[in-house]
Parts: sequence; C-alpha cells; structure tokens
Amino acid sequence: MTTPRTPAGMPPAPPPAWPVIILAVLLAVLVAASFATLPLQWRAFFTLDAISSMGEFLAGFAPPELGLPFLTKTAGAAAETLAMSALGTLLAAAAGLALALPAAGRFGRVLRAPVRALLNVLRSIPELVWASILLIAAGLGPFGGTLALAAHTSGVLGRLFADALENAAPHPEASLRTNGAAPMAAFLYATLPQALPQMLSYTLYRWENNIRAAAILGVVGAGGLGQMLKYHLSLFQMQPAATVIAAMLLLVGLVDAVSFGLRRLLTR
Repeated sequence: MTTPRTPAGMPPAPPPAWPVIILAVLLAVLVAASFATLPLQWRAFFTLDAISSMGEFLAGFAPPELGLPFLTKTAGAAAETLAMSALGTLLAAAAGLALALPAAGRFGRVLRAPVRALLNVLRSIPELVWASILLIAAGLGPFGGTLALAAHTSGVLGRLFADALENAAPHPEASLRTNGAAPMAAFLYATLPQALPQMLSYTLYRWENNIRAAAILGVVGAGGLGQMLKYHLSLFQMQPAATVIAAMLLLVGLVDAVSFGLRRLLTR
C-alpha cells in the first residue's frame, strides 16, 4: 500500500487582479490630486500664534456650568434629543420595511426599480437639508427634526432591508409554497425570520447615528441639545456650552452602549 506524496512546492501564484490594481492606483492618484489642489496651510496651523489662540479658546470652556437650574434644562434638552432619535428611527424602520418589500421584488419587477430610485433619493439628501425643508412646513422645534431623521433613515434602512430580504435563502419559502402555504404566510414564516436579526441590527446601528444627527439638527432650530449649543456659542457663553457638549458625549456613549448590547443579544 503506497502513501500519497505531498507536493514538493507551493501552488503557483494566482494571476494579478488588474481591475483591483487599477482601481487602487486611481484612488491613490485622486488622493494625491486632492492634497495638491486644496489650499491646506499646515504650517500656519502649527504656528505659536495659532496654538496660543486655540489654548485661550479652549480655556474659556472651563469650568463647565454646573448650576442646578441649568443642569435641569440640559437634561430636558437631552431627553428631547433622545426622543427625536428614537421616534425618527422607529418611523424610519416602519417606512423602510414597507418600501423594502417592493424594492426586493416581492411585488414584481415593475415596482422594484422605481422604489429603489425613491430610496436612493431619500438617503442621498442629508439630514440637515431635510430639516431645512421640513422646518419650513412644520415650524421650529423637534417635530421637523424628527421628520428629517425619519426621511433620511427611511432611505438607508429601506435599501439595507431590501438587500437582507434578497440575500435570504429562497428554499424554505419555496418549500412552504409547494406544500400549499399562502404567499404571505410563507414569507412571514420562512424569509422574514432569516432577515429579521440583521434588520434589527441595522435599525439599532442607525439609532446610534441618529442620536448624533439629532444633536446636530438642533443647530438649524430642531430643538434639543443642538439648539442649546448654538444659542450659547453664538453668545460666546463657553461654560454653558461646555456643559451641553458634555451632555452630548454622555448621551451618545449611553446610546452606543445600549445599542451594542442589544446587537450582541440579537446576533448570538
């Protein structure tokens, strides 16, 4: 009985992937051209005058405003920012799921292309632009900011949900359909459970992003911590602004931790 011989050498190297190499070269050329065309004044940024001015500016933030009335006001604004992000994400998840079904071809190929085009439009417009438009219709305050978050996030989640549904294994649903199950029942019992953990993970991740976006939207009058920050910075009240910035950091850290824990539970 003879034993099989092991190969004496390594297998030949695969041929070079020229499209990848060409793309990498083009990206390197684009980065080099960007640095060459932009008037980046790195030397002026690190001068002694610039460093001294930055030090004086940062020193104005200390110590933060810690009076009880202001802390109470900041906590209310933080709760408003949190509510904006949570409600905007919830509305976006519902709208995204409704748009993901035709975008994934569940209602035929006729609706797939126009719905995907609509999702592209929704997510290509930034939250600040949506807020500027919707604040005109809804007025200043958190309502317009919530709608702006929902509009942009609907486009993002709708595309992600559609891709998750398309990537689900088709055999379980086909098996149920073959055995006489209704189309909707087969989808709910076979395809949706496959994509649901990934869809929930996407939703929680977008909630993390929306808590930051909600803080920024306040700058254009959408309420919450961003509106407080704009007000105090416009009056050069640096110590109250430092408290608002600290509240933003704590709120973002809290939401990130909660979202990370929930994603870990869902993807086990």
